[in-house]
Amino acid sequence: MTTLYGIKNCDTVKKAKSWLESRDIEFVFHDFRANGLSETQVAGWISDLGLDTLINRRSTTWKALDESTKNSLDESSAVAIILANPTLIKRPLLDINGTRQVGFKADQYSTLFNKD
Repeated sequence: MTTLYGIKNCDTVKKAKSWLESRDIEFVFHDFRANGLSETQVAGWISDLGLDTLINRRSTTWKALDESTKNSLDESSAVAIILANPTLIKRPLLDINGTRQVGFKADQYSTLFNKD
C-alpha cells in the first residue's frame, strides 16, 4: 500500500499527488493536520529516516520553536515535539509498503514506481 503524508495546502504535496494521479498510481493521502499521527508512526520514521532527513529546519514551524527546544532536539525528545508540531516533517512523506522517502522529485518517484 502506498500512503502519501503531508498537508493539503502544501505546494510540494500537491505536485506529488498530481504526479501519482497522472500515472494512475493508487495511494492514500494522509493529512497529518486533519488525520493526526501516532507515536509509533513518528518513532518509526525517525528510526528509518533519521532526524536530519525527517525534520524540515527551513520551515516556519522550526523557526518558531524556541532555541532551547531546537538545541535539545534528539531522537528521544523528537516524537513529542513532532506530534505537537507535525508540520516540522519534511513534505511529502511517501510510504510504499514500508519504504519511505521525504520530499518530491519527479525523477525519484519515477525510479520508485518504475514509471516514465
